Amino acid sequence: MTYIGQQPSTTFDSGIQDRFTGLTTNTVTLTHDISAETDILVVWNNIVQDSSTYSVGGTGNKTLTLGGSLVSADIVTVYYTNKVMQSVSPTAGSVQTLSINDGAVTNAKLANSSITLNGSAVSLGGSATVGGTNTPAFQAYLSSNQSIPSQTSTKINIDTEVFDTDNKFTSNKFTPTVVGKYFLYGSTQTTSSEDFDDYIVAIYKNGSEIARTRVRHHYAECIKVVTTAVSDTDDYFELYSYVGSSSAKTIFGNSAGTYFGGYKIIE
Repeated sequence: MTYIGQQPSTTFDSGIQDRFTGLTTNTVTLTHDISAETDILVVWNNIVQDSSTYSVGGTGNKTLTLGGSLVSADIVTVYYTNKVMQSVSPTAGSVQTLSINDGAVTNAKLANSSITLNGSAVSLGGSATVGGTNTPAFQAYLSSNQSIPSQTSTKINIDTEVFDTDNKFTSNKFTPTVVGKYFLYGSTQTTSSEDFDDYIVAIYKNGSEIARTRVRHHYAECIKVVTTAVSDTDDYFELYSYVGSSSAKTIFGNSAGTYFGGYKIIE
């Protein structure tokens, strides 16, 4: 038979029946599950039996109890007018986008309300996230003023945390211990009007400078400098500052003026 569109997953059933001979009991076992007596037509020696004269029971209602006992010469034929059918799943690749109603796929139908795209987890719900989290992450600041010598790169004693998601910031440095790319930022601010040629804020990795911001002023009032860096390492990071003046200068201890922070970049 020729079909237009998707061919049915199974073929059509022809009429089916069971035939029993040579029995001397009042029960026979059907080969198909049924729901009730009315799902079959029982013919005993060519005489159609009323459904009130027999009953079905057992697993799948496959045990047929007749209204009397058989002798070996009797012939019982059971015709199935209805039987319990198996469910048929769509064949692979047969369900298309247009076959799914808008809104039919909900979070409740997804295992753990999450899926995976290109190896990255996607959580569905009120706070959707894609590809993981930006941790480890931290931000901390200098809580009290710090004097730094002239013409010397000096580590800033960042000592007070605003947040530290994985406890990776300690002893004035950030050691993520998780391999990945990190965005880092830092700022220092002087406490008063200063006279100097160079003012540098730098981010160090493993004791070496990887990024800096430099300004040149001969007289500046409470100057603040911010720098940023991106690094693909799990080593440690620190914040440094440098003043090219003839005397030591004071860095302002304040959460809005002198701070250091960073977080893992989602890749």
